[in-house]
Amino acid sequence: MAESTIDSNEHLSEETEEPDPLQPDDSGTFQQVTNLLNIMDSESATADTAGVGPSLRKALASAIIAEKAASEPCVVMSSLIRCLQVPQISTQRKVNIYNILQEIIQQEGELEEQCVQRLVAIASKEMREILEMEGYLRAEVASDTLVALSRNHFSMVMYEMQHHLRPLDLADEFVIVTLAKLANGNVFEFMPYMGITLATIFTMLRLVNEAKMRQVICSAMETFCETVQFYLKHLEDSVYPVMTEEQFAVKLFPMYRYFVTVWLRSRNPEVKLGVIKSLKPMLNLLLPNDDLREQVYDYVPLLLAEYQGNLEALFITQVLRQILEVSVVTRTPVPQMQLHTIFTELHIQVCVRAPAQQQYVGQNVGEIEHCFIALARSYPKELMKFFLSQMETSKEAIRVGTLTLIRAVVGADEPRMNVRTICLAIRVVKSSISDTRPKVRMAILRIMSQLAMSGFQDRIKGWGLKFVSMQLTLSTYKLTNRRDSLHQRDLEEKMVHKVTMDTVKIITSAVSGMTHEFWVRLLCYVMETDNVEVLTPICISLTNLAERQLHAAGAESRAAGGSRHVDLPAPQKLLARLLVLMSSPYEGEGRGVAMLNLLRTLSHSIAPSMADTWELEIPLLIKYLEEHTKFTWNQKTWEDKLIQFLRHSLKKTRGSNWSLRLGKELNNQIESFDSPSLEKSFLYRALGFTLATGLEASKVELLLLELLYKTDYGKDFDREGVILCFGLCARGQVKTVLNVLHNFEERIQESEQSWQIGAWRKDHPWRRETVKSALMVMYGCVALHCHWQMLRTHVDSPITAKIIHHYTSSSQDIGLKMAFMKSVVQVTKAVENLGDTEDFQFAQKTTLTAILVAIIKAEPPDSLASPVRTMAMDALWHLSKVTPFYSLEENSDLMDISMHSVISLPPPGEDNESIVALYENALRALEQLIGGLMCRQLDPRGLQEVVQLLEKWILSEKEWEREKAVNLHLRLVQAYVESIGVCIPLKLGQFGTLVGLIAPGTCDSHERTRMASADVLSCLLDLHASQTCSSWDASTEQELARCKEDLGAAAVETVFRVSSRIAEVACKQFSCDDVVSLIQKLCENLGALGLQHDRASVTWVGAFLQLRVKELEDKVAEILGAILAHLPVVDHPEVRQCLVEGVLLLARHHRETVLTSLLRQPLPMQSHLKEVWLAVADNVPFARLMLQGLMGRLQSRFAPRATATSKADVWRLAAVDPLMILCTMQLLIEKVDKDDPLRDLFPDLVYTLLMQLGGSQGPEAASPVLKTWRLIRTGTLPEEINPQRVAVKSMKLLFWRLSSEHLVHTLEEQGVWALLGSSSTFLQGAGLLARLCIQNAEGSRQRLSELVLRGMALEAPSCRISSTAICVEFMRDPILYQEKLLKPAVLLLERGVRQRDEVLRVLSLRALGNMALGAPRKVRRYRKLLLETCLCALQGVGGGASASASVPCAGMEALAKILAELREGDVGSFFDAISEQCRSFFDNESELLRSRAFHLFGALAKVVRISKKHFFKEEVRKAWVPLLLHCQDPCPDAAQACLETMCQCAHFWGCKALEDSLVRRAGCGADETTAALQMTLCSVLTQKKPAVLYGFLLETMTYIKSNLSRIRMASCNLAGIIMKQMSEHYLKKLDFAALRNSLQELQLDSDPGVRRAAMDTLQILDTCSQHRLPTPTEGVS
Repeated sequence: MAESTIDSNEHLSEETEEPDPLQPDDSGTFQQVTNLLNIMDSESATADTAGVGPSLRKALASAIIAEKAASEPCVVMSSLIRCLQVPQISTQRKVNIYNILQEIIQQEGELEEQCVQRLVAIASKEMREILEMEGYLRAEVASDTLVALSRNHFSMVMYEMQHHLRPLDLADEFVIVTLAKLANGNVFEFMPYMGITLATIFTMLRLVNEAKMRQVICSAMETFCETVQFYLKHLEDSVYPVMTEEQFAVKLFPMYRYFVTVWLRSRNPEVKLGVIKSLKPMLNLLLPNDDLREQVYDYVPLLLAEYQGNLEALFITQVLRQILEVSVVTRTPVPQMQLHTIFTELHIQVCVRAPAQQQYVGQNVGEIEHCFIALARSYPKELMKFFLSQMETSKEAIRVGTLTLIRAVVGADEPRMNVRTICLAIRVVKSSISDTRPKVRMAILRIMSQLAMSGFQDRIKGWGLKFVSMQLTLSTYKLTNRRDSLHQRDLEEKMVHKVTMDTVKIITSAVSGMTHEFWVRLLCYVMETDNVEVLTPICISLTNLAERQLHAAGAESRAAGGSRHVDLPAPQKLLARLLVLMSSPYEGEGRGVAMLNLLRTLSHSIAPSMADTWELEIPLLIKYLEEHTKFTWNQKTWEDKLIQFLRHSLKKTRGSNWSLRLGKELNNQIESFDSPSLEKSFLYRALGFTLATGLEASKVELLLLELLYKTDYGKDFDREGVILCFGLCARGQVKTVLNVLHNFEERIQESEQSWQIGAWRKDHPWRRETVKSALMVMYGCVALHCHWQMLRTHVDSPITAKIIHHYTSSSQDIGLKMAFMKSVVQVTKAVENLGDTEDFQFAQKTTLTAILVAIIKAEPPDSLASPVRTMAMDALWHLSKVTPFYSLEENSDLMDISMHSVISLPPPGEDNESIVALYENALRALEQLIGGLMCRQLDPRGLQEVVQLLEKWILSEKEWEREKAVNLHLRLVQAYVESIGVCIPLKLGQFGTLVGLIAPGTCDSHERTRMASADVLSCLLDLHASQTCSSWDASTEQELARCKEDLGAAAVETVFRVSSRIAEVACKQFSCDDVVSLIQKLCENLGALGLQHDRASVTWVGAFLQLRVKELEDKVAEILGAILAHLPVVDHPEVRQCLVEGVLLLARHHRETVLTSLLRQPLPMQSHLKEVWLAVADNVPFARLMLQGLMGRLQSRFAPRATATSKADVWRLAAVDPLMILCTMQLLIEKVDKDDPLRDLFPDLVYTLLMQLGGSQGPEAASPVLKTWRLIRTGTLPEEINPQRVAVKSMKLLFWRLSSEHLVHTLEEQGVWALLGSSSTFLQGAGLLARLCIQNAEGSRQRLSELVLRGMALEAPSCRISSTAICVEFMRDPILYQEKLLKPAVLLLERGVRQRDEVLRVLSLRALGNMALGAPRKVRRYRKLLLETCLCALQGVGGGASASASVPCAGMEALAKILAELREGDVGSFFDAISEQCRSFFDNESELLRSRAFHLFGALAKVVRISKKHFFKEEVRKAWVPLLLHCQDPCPDAAQACLETMCQCAHFWGCKALEDSLVRRAGCGADETTAALQMTLCSVLTQKKPAVLYGFLLETMTYIKSNLSRIRMASCNLAGIIMKQMSEHYLKKLDFAALRNSLQELQLDSDPGVRRAAMDTLQILDTCSQHRLPTPTEGVS
C-alpha cells in the first residue's frame, strides 16, 4: 500500500514553487495578510528588545488572519504560502507564518489539495535547508507544519517524507525527525509505512558519521518502538493490521545489533546516551520473542563493558534490569556463563565510589538492587555463593556493599522469594558478625531491621538479639568512656549507637519473646540522663546530709550521695557542675543559694586550701542574691563576681594540678546544657580562665582538643563561646592553644565526608563552613589576646596562614566571609599595636589582600544586603597601614575594585533605614580606603591611572554612578593639587586626555554632575596654568566662574552654549599635543553615554578645530584617524554631521594629508566614510579638486617613483589601495551635482579608469603593503567590490553624465561594459570604447589622444598595452595627423613592435597597419620604417622565429594594408624579402598564418609592375603548386584567400586560356574552379612547358606526407591530373615503383577520402606505366 501511494504521487515533491498569479480578490487578501505579518514582525522585534513576551497587537494580528481563514481558507493559505516564497524573508517572519498555518490547519481540517501540495513542498524544502543556527528554528516549525497537515492529509505528507528517504542514501536530519513525529501523532496511519521506514533507515546506519545525526536516529527509533508498542496494545482498533509483534521484532533486531555493536562504541558520550535510551523501547519488542531473547543475551557483555566508560551508569543498569526481569518472568534466565561477569560488574558499581561526573549514583544503586533481586530469583545459590566470596575479603567497602545488596534481596517485595534464599543470605551475614568496624556493624544491624520488617522474626531470635544487645552495650560503653585519641571512631560509634537504637525500636515492636536481660540493658541506658530541674531540692538534701555526716565518722566518702546509685563525683567535677548552674542562680526555685550553701558546707571536702577564701566570699555572693530577684539582678555583674570568685579560688591551688582537673570537669559539663543558655555562656568563660592557669600544657591540650571536637559549630552561641574560651586561654597558654588548633586540623581530614560525621554527640552533625569560620575567628581572637612578644613570632605562621587556609578551602558563604574579615581585622589591629611596626614585615599581607579583593568582586554590584563589602574595605584599609606597603599597581587594582563595588550601587530608598545605614557605611569605607591608598601614588602617572579607573563610571548611563564618580574625581584632583602642586608636571598630552574625559560632563542632564564637572575642569586648568606658567589672568577666571554659574540653567541649548564658552576659554591653554589627545579622548567616548554627551563632545571638537586648525599640520593624521575610527559608533545625524564638518575643515587646509588618510580606510567602504565623501560631493569645486587628486594617485602607480620635497608630497606619494581610490571616484562621480557633466575631467577620468582596468591584470594589480597605522582591508570583499567592476561602473556613470543617449545606448548595445569587465576581452572593449569616443566625444579627442601617447611612453607594461590598444583605433582616424601627433605615435608603435611582449607587438602592428586608414598620405613618408618594422615582425625579433602565430599574422595584415597605399618603386628592396617570407608561411600549420600569407601574396601581386614582373613571375611559379593544393585547404578562409591569390597571379603565366578559364569559372564553386584550373594549366604546360609540369609532379608528390588530410587528397588528385597530361617522354623518367609505393602507403590512411584519391591516382599510374615504352626504368631524382 505504501508503494502504491508513492507511485500515484510520483511528481508531487517536484512541483514548482513559483507563486501562482493572484486573482483581484486574492491580491487584496495577500496585501492584508502582508500588512498583518508586518505588524507581527515589528511587535516581535520590540518584544525581543524589551525582553518580554508577545504583545497584544501581535496576538490580535494573528487572530485576524485566523478569523479570515475561517471564511476564505484557500485564499488565506495561498497568501501565506506566497509570503513564504518572498526572497530574503526573515526567520521570525517565517516562524510567524508557519505558526498561523498550523492554527488554520487545526481549525479547518480538510483543505484544497493543490494548496496542501504547495505547502508540503515548501515546508519540506525549508525543513531540509539548514544553513545556519536560525535554520534549525525554521526547520522545526516547518516540520511541525507538516505534522499538523498529516492529520487530514497524511498520504501527501507521508509521500513527501518517503520521497526523501531512500535506501543507501543518508537522509536529512529533519526528515528523520518529522517521520518520528508523524509516527507518534498518526499511529495507525503510519503503520503501513513502518516496515519500509525501518528497513530504509537500517540501510543508512553505515553512512552516518556525525554524532548529531546518530542522536536523531536513536531518538527516532525510540519513538518508532513506542509507536509500535502502542499499536500492538490497540491492535483491535486498527482498520487493517500490518504486522504482528514477532514481525516487528524480526525487523528491529538488526538495528538493535548494529546499535550495540557499532554505535555504542562511539567515543561521543551523547551518542552513547542516545543509543542506550533507544534500547529500552526496542527491548520491549525484542524480549517477548523467545528466539530473539537468546540473541539479546549474547550482547549483555557489551552493555556491561560500558560501565568502564564515561556514560552515566544508571542508564546501563536500567537496560540490564529490563533484560533480567524479563528473564525471570519468562523463566529463561541469562546464560550461566555470563553470571560471574554480571555479578562482578554490578557489584563493583555498589562497592566502588562512583566518579564525580556520575549524577545519579543513588538511583543507580537502586536499579542494581532490583537487578540482584531478579538474579536471586533465577540463581539464588550462585548469587549467595558470590556474596560469600566477597565477604571473605577484608575490605570494608566491599563488605558494606555486599551487605547492602543482601538487605535489598531480603527486603524485596517478592512473594515468590525462596525461603532457602533467605537462609543462604543469613548464612552470609553470620560470616561477618565478628567484624568490629562501625560501618559493617551498622550494615548488619540494618539487615536485622529488614528481616524483622519482612516477617522473618524467627530467623533473628538467638543470634540476632544477642548481636543487637552486644552492640547496644558496646556503643553505650564507648560513648560514655571515650578516649581522647579516638575521636574519629567516636563519631562513627555515635552513628552505630543511633542505628542500634533504631534497630532496637523496630525489633521491640516486631519481635516477641525477648529475654529479660535485653529489657534490663535498655532501662539502664534510659536512666543515664540527669534532670537538672530537680537539682535544687537535691542540693538542699545534700547540704543537710553533708552537715549530718560531718559529725559521723567515715562519712566523707559518702558526702555527695543523694538519691543516685552512682559514686560521688570528684571534687572538681562537683565544683564545675555547681559553678555553671550558679550562673543562673534564680532558676529551679533559686538553686544559686542552695548550691552556694552546698559548696560552703563541702569546702573542706572539695579543696581544703580554698576553705578560708570560701568562708569569706560565699556569704557575699549569697548576700547579693538575696538582695536581688530575677527581675532586678544584673547578669554580667553576677558572672563577673563568679569569675572573680573562681580566680581567687584558683590562686589558692597554685603549684598543683587542681585547676587542670577543674578545667576537665568544666569541659565535661558543656554537653549538659542547651545553646544558647546563660549557663553555657558562663561555662566557656570560666573554662578559658581556668585553663589559662594550668601547669601541664599537654593536659591542657587534651582538654582544649576535646572541647573542639564536641562543640556544635552550627550554633553561633557555641561557636562564639569556644572562640572566647580559646582567646582567654591564650593569655597564658598561647603555644598550647596553637598546638591544639594544629592537632585538631590534622586529626580531622578536610574532606566532605569527614566534616559531616557527627562529633561526640549523636544529634549535632558538623558543617564544614561553620567549623572553618570558627577556626578563623579563633585564630584572630588568639592574636588579639596573646602577649605582644608572642604575637611577633606567631602572627604570620601559624595564625594568619591558618586563617587563609581555612577560608580558601571552604565554600566561602557570607558567614565565612564575615568571619574571615573579622579575623583579618583582629590580626591587623594586633599587628598595628606592636611597637616598632616599621621593622616588622607582615608576610601574609599579599595573600590576605587577594582574598579580600575576591570577596569584594563577588558582591552583587546592584544590591546591598550585607556588610560584607564594607567589612572588606575596612580590612583593606587596616592592611594598607602595615608593612610592606602596596605597590602602585596594587593600589590601582584595589581602587578599581572598590569603586566598582560601591559606585555601582543604586541609592537606597529613604524608607529602608537598614539599607541606608549599609549604604552610608559603604561610602564611608570607600572614601576611607581611597584616601589611604592615594597617599602612595601622588604623581602624574598615578593620577592618570586613578582617572582611568573612574572613566567608565564617569561615562555611566546611570545618573547616580556619574555623580558619585565625578565627585570622587573632584576630590582626587583636589587632593592631588594640594599634595603635589607644581612640583611634578603632567606628561605630554595628559592634560588633554584629562580634560577630554570630563569636558562632556559640563552638559550632563544632572545638575550636580555638571557643577562637579566644571569644578574638576577648573582644578585641571589651574594645575596646567601653574605648571606651564601660561597666561591665566583674572578675567579668564571670572569668565570661567560665570560659565559655572550659567551651567545651573535648565534649558539644554543654554547648557551647550555655556559648555562651548568653556571650551573657548580652555583652548588657549592647550598645546598641539594636548589638542590631539583631547580630540582623541572626546572621540573615543562617543556613543558611550548618550546624545547629550555626544553633542557636548563634538561641540568641544568643533570649537578646538575652528580655533587651532592651521597649527595642526603635523597632527592632522592623528586627529583624522581618531574621528574616522569612532565615527561609525555615532548614530545621531547631528553628531555625525559635526564630525564630518570637522573632517572637511581639515581637508580644506591639509588636502593631501586628509586624502591619504581617507584612502587608507578599509574596504568595503563603511557608511561613515561614505558620509564624508558625500559631504565632499555636495561641494562641487572641492569635489573636482578631490577627483583630480584621486586620478593623480591612480596615475602615479604607473609612473616612476617620485621623491618627496615637502610634507604634502610625503602624504601625496604615500601608498594607498587603488581599489579604495576607485570606489571613492565612483562615489564622487555618482553623487556630484547631476547638472555638471564634468567635461573638463572627462578625458582624464576615462583614460585613468582604462589604465586601471588594463593594469588590474598586470604586476601593478597587487595592493601595496602599507606600513602604517591602518590596515588596507579587512576580510574577504564582496564580489561586486573589485577593481574591474568598480572602474566599469564609474565609466558608466561618467558617460551617463554626458547626456548623450545615443552614445550610452550604443555602449550598452555593443556590450562595451561587459568586454571591459573581462580580462580576456578588455583590449577589445578598450578599442571599441575608443572608437565610440572618437565618433561621439569630439571635445575630448585631443586630450584623450595626448593621454594615450603619454601612456604608450610609460614603462609599465599594462599601461603601454592598454594605451596601444586605444591607439589602434586612433590610428584609424585622422585625429593624430590633424593634431600633429602622428610622428610620435609611429615612433612609439615602432618601439612597441620591437618589445618582447607579444600582445604589445600585435597591437603595435595593428596600429601601424591602421595608419593606412587614418593617414594614407603619410604612408609613403614612413614607408621604410613601416616596411622594416612589419618585416621584422615576420622574421621574429633578433632573427629568431616568432613564438606564436599572432605576431606574424599581425605583421602580414599590416603589410597588406600598407602595400595597398604604396607603388612598386616605394617597396624597393623589401619586395623580395616580403615575397620570400610570405611563401614560407604557405604550408604552416596555423590556418590564420596560411590565410594571411595568401592574402599578402595577392597584395604583392597587385603592386608588381615592370621592374619586379620577371622576379615575381618566378615567385609565382615557385608558389603555384602550394596555391593549387591549398585551394582545397581545410580552412575555408585560407582556401578562399588562396583562390583569390591564384586569380591575382594567373596572368603571370602569360596564358590566355588560363585567364579565360578563371573568368568562366568565376561564379562556380571552389572545388570546381580548382579542378578546371588544374586541368587547364596542365594542358597548357604539357604543350608549352612540359619540363615545368614534370617538376610540378615531383613537387606535388612531396605533399602526400602533409599533416592535413585535405592537402594529401588534393596532392593525389593533382598528381593524377598531371600524369594524365604528361607526355611519354617525361613518363619514362618517372620511378613508377617509388610512386606506387607512396600511393600504396596512403591506402592505410585514416581518412577515406585520401584512400579513394590514392586509389584513383594509383590506377592512373598503372595505366601510364602500361603505355610507356619498354625501356629500362630510371630513377627520378
